[in-house]
Amino acid sequence: MEYLLHLLILVSIYVMLSQSLNLSAGFGGMISLAHAGFYGVGAYTAAILAVSYHLPFLLVLPLAMLLSGLLALIVSAIALRTIDDYFIICTLGIQVIVFSLMNNWMSLTHGPLGIPGIPGIQLFGVDIESKWAFLLLTLFFVALIFFFLQKLTTSSFGLTLRALSEDEIFAQSLGKNVYLSKVIAFTAGAMLAAVPGVLYAHYISYIDPTSFTVDESIFILSIVIIGGMQNLRGSVIAAAFLVLLPEALRFVGMPNAIAANMRQIIYGGILIFMMFRYSRGFSVRKESA
Repeated sequence: MEYLLHLLILVSIYVMLSQSLNLSAGFGGMISLAHAGFYGVGAYTAAILAVSYHLPFLLVLPLAMLLSGLLALIVSAIALRTIDDYFIICTLGIQVIVFSLMNNWMSLTHGPLGIPGIPGIQLFGVDIESKWAFLLLTLFFVALIFFFLQKLTTSSFGLTLRALSEDEIFAQSLGKNVYLSKVIAFTAGAMLAAVPGVLYAHYISYIDPTSFTVDESIFILSIVIIGGMQNLRGSVIAAAFLVLLPEALRFVGMPNAIAANMRQIIYGGILIFMMFRYSRGFSVRKESA
């Protein structure tokens, strides 16, 4: 049961990450490979403030979101002056820079040694110690982020994002401030990515740079793509699928000599099949002829 709860907590964290990226990549049309960097900023902010300064969770969370948002604001102000493939390469560069800072700023992040001893979460004098309690807390934030994004993406601002993701020039011709809309979407997505970062740091109680690599950004983007662009519910299903499938394959009886490689081959094959079968996302229904 503890193992299952652990997996559900990880699924919840990736749901938040994929939905926050869906705001900028799906609705805003800005494919980013820097999302794990913003996730890491949230986690490291929580770790440093909790371990070194003993700040409570309710104070650490908004500070982590503000720091991640400030970084995203600076990044977007520069990166959004490029377009399409150039923007993706620019965000990749930002991801590499953030990872390098985490890995080499020894006095602050302890580099590859990481930060151990991150305390658990305490809310209103109650310690969140059990996995059941932490899962409920995580699900609360999943619901909060989903509700926020649902309202945001169905508002006039959300309609502007949809328009510019389809035809940026047309949206601009209607008098929409395309650049500002993109900056807001990118920054808001980064701020939301800090939330699972803070939760992850307190849950694992130890973080190091290997959790926030380019591969992690690609994995989060894969969840968005498989779940469907502009599809928040699809991100939930895709996150559960991509996180739980490798664990399920562990229970497939195979000889030990080939088990690891075969699991990777089967996992890759299933991903390719799912991309062809659900090329527009999990919950998109085909229109009848």
